[in-house]
Amino acid sequence: MSIYQKLFSSIIIICIIGFFSFSLNQPSAVLSHTVDLEKQELKLYWKNDDGKILKHFGKLDTWLKTKNEKLVFAMNAGMYKTDHSPLGLYIEKGKTLSELSTKESGYGNFYMQPNGVFYITDSNKAVVCKTTDFKSEGVKYATQSGPMLLIDGDIHDRFKDGSKNLNIRNGVGILPNGSIVFGMSKDLINFYDFATYFKSLGCENALYLDGFVSKTYLPSKGYNDLKGNFGVIIGEIEKQ
Repeated sequence: MSIYQKLFSSIIIICIIGFFSFSLNQPSAVLSHTVDLEKQELKLYWKNDDGKILKHFGKLDTWLKTKNEKLVFAMNAGMYKTDHSPLGLYIEKGKTLSELSTKESGYGNFYMQPNGVFYITDSNKAVVCKTTDFKSEGVKYATQSGPMLLIDGDIHDRFKDGSKNLNIRNGVGILPNGSIVFGMSKDLINFYDFATYFKSLGCENALYLDGFVSKTYLPSKGYNDLKGNFGVIIGEIEKQ
């Protein structure tokens, strides 16, 4: 074997080792779903027509069927109180059903500043922003949660690489093309790695939605569980 062949073989071995080392140190796999509002219909849900809180995907699915609509994707939205009412802002069909919370301290992740808002405008533009930057004019749907995962392309400065604060987590970000990406970790993950996932997709801003209660309904990827115990639910639908 010539010296060049030996050198080439060494480079290949180093690359293979590097690849596996890199893979083993990646964040836990994240289940993701992308929504293009120009092609897909996304809404936020809390109560049915009788004013009863839906609470889980199964009830939402059943209720939508009475309207000849099919549930394609669902995920729990912002955090909620013990009575399943939204913790912070909730806007549905242009109506503010729960006011924006500007409280800067309190118990739980919601109050890790800055927290933020995910919203959809009347013109079908999706936005994630800090609570302090939110303007309610022309907003069709909105849910408040916290903390922000990414702020103008930067990972939240409270998150620590290698943190042992592990949990199931879900969140939402806006892709460079304006589409929405929803993500839920398939295993326990820390805030830093979860934020890194959204950053790797090119998101400038991303918002944490919730932790251990998080669930996703996405039959196209084998997630058929209609259970849950939520306040507001994010749902993508199709007309039947």
